[in-house]
Amino acid sequence: MTLMAFAAYEQQLKWVAFVLGVASTICVVQGWQLAAMLFSLPFCLIWMYCAWLRTEPQLKYINMLFTVLYVYGIGRYFWIVI
Repeated sequence: MTLMAFAAYEQQLKWVAFVLGVASTICVVQGWQLAAMLFSLPFCLIWMYCAWLRTEPQLKYINMLFTVLYVYGIGRYFWIVI
């Protein structure tokens, strides 16, 4: 599968990212840290993919950084809890 495989679905992916962003914000306000990270990770992955489609380097690299931080946070959460 190539990077352009979902290019036809870019607008739908952006709407999914919007819903994930809203859900993540609600989780932050409610104090549900793990849920916020679990919603934010796919949000970042979608925006990173869309940035690669449009060659927006700032958006791509910012979301790469956030993706690494969310993966670290989720891993740390499970490492501490388990």
